[in-house]
Amino acid sequence: MARVFAQHRPTAVLNLAAETHVDRSIDGPRPFIDTNIVGTFVLLEAARSHVASLDAAGRAAFRFLHVSTDEVYGTLGADGFFSEETPYAPNSPYAASKAGADHLVRAYYHTYGLPTIITNCSNNYGPYQFPEKLMPLMILNAIDERPLPIYGDGGNVRDWLHVEDHCAGLLLALANGRAGEKYNIGGGNERTNLEIVDRICDVVDELRPAASSRRRLKTFVADRPGHDRRYAIDAAKIRRELGWAPRHTFDSGLRDTVRWYLDHRDWCAHVQAGRYDRQRLGLG
Repeated sequence: MARVFAQHRPTAVLNLAAETHVDRSIDGPRPFIDTNIVGTFVLLEAARSHVASLDAAGRAAFRFLHVSTDEVYGTLGADGFFSEETPYAPNSPYAASKAGADHLVRAYYHTYGLPTIITNCSNNYGPYQFPEKLMPLMILNAIDERPLPIYGDGGNVRDWLHVEDHCAGLLLALANGRAGEKYNIGGGNERTNLEIVDRICDVVDELRPAASSRRRLKTFVADRPGHDRRYAIDAAKIRRELGWAPRHTFDSGLRDTVRWYLDHRDWCAHVQAGRYDRQRLGLG
């Protein structure tokens, strides 16, 4: 990292690097600690040394933007939203590793004056997502008419955010966000997992017709250990202070996503080859 910073002299760092899949963190938490906590520490130290070498204008302009998740806040009941002031209560090794990283980033701002920004986003969806995640897994299994495994009763709720809307929010936070602040980025699209699977089945049926509805492929399986029931983000701060708003509606974004996976089966096969056959993870 020291060599990279010395060679490229960055004016900003966006830390999106992470082990991200909750199920994998249940099966093996160590890589999540190494990457999400220790890796963030290494980046912070490299950034701190780099900023110390800059002149006053360079130090004032530099930003370290740390990209995090709504999962650090734990779980919600039937109502309410996560705000930037919600206390942290992570319930999985993944969430705990991201929470630890968030706390380090905050500490480097308050202790060393490193100009950091933290963003916490809701569930992303869109193209190029690895097929262990809910949407691409369900899309690809529906296309192939394989079982669609739904944890528990399918009633777990997530707020869905198109990846392009998330990226737009990150660029706004980087350009106009205030050092030391955190911003929640959410799509305002709360859906149960069962609703997501049903909608994916309907879109796949429309774009790639089958003999009967792919909803018949739904299979309820044992729930994930420690499965948070509901997430929902209050994105009022980034909307108000930075003027961010999502451009994708959920229906249009989902349809575009299904179409992308239909059109990019070669990419899907390549990234899974020898690594993952869409098997169940996170058995604990």
